[in-house]
Amino acid sequence: MALEPGPAHIIKGFHQTKAEVLADIAAQDMWPSIYVSERMDELPLHWHEGDVCGYVLEGSSYIINEKGEHMPLAAGDKLVLPAGAVHAEGKVEARMVYIVATAEASNLMDALKIHSPEQ
Repeated sequence: MALEPGPAHIIKGFHQTKAEVLADIAAQDMWPSIYVSERMDELPLHWHEGDVCGYVLEGSSYIINEKGEHMPLAAGDKLVLPAGAVHAEGKVEARMVYIVATAEASNLMDALKIHSPEQ
């Protein structure tokens, strides 16, 4: 099931357990992967070819939307990135753990290949 087209957005306090995350991923017919981010700098604005959802299990940061606005992201939040939604991951000061759901079964880094907004 494809995500509804539109901008990147966050659903605050979406989940409390890993079981809730996995049930949501199954209901959307997406593929889960675990992603652990240690410290990293803010990324430039970009977009992905496929739909992506990120479920924050641990840590906090922010997402930058296409307007340059910072949207806080913390444990329990669901990040929704429809295909083509321009966004950027914010600076990570301490470890963050996500379950990342993608529309296709593939290597996570291939699914998260970034494209510049001009493309």
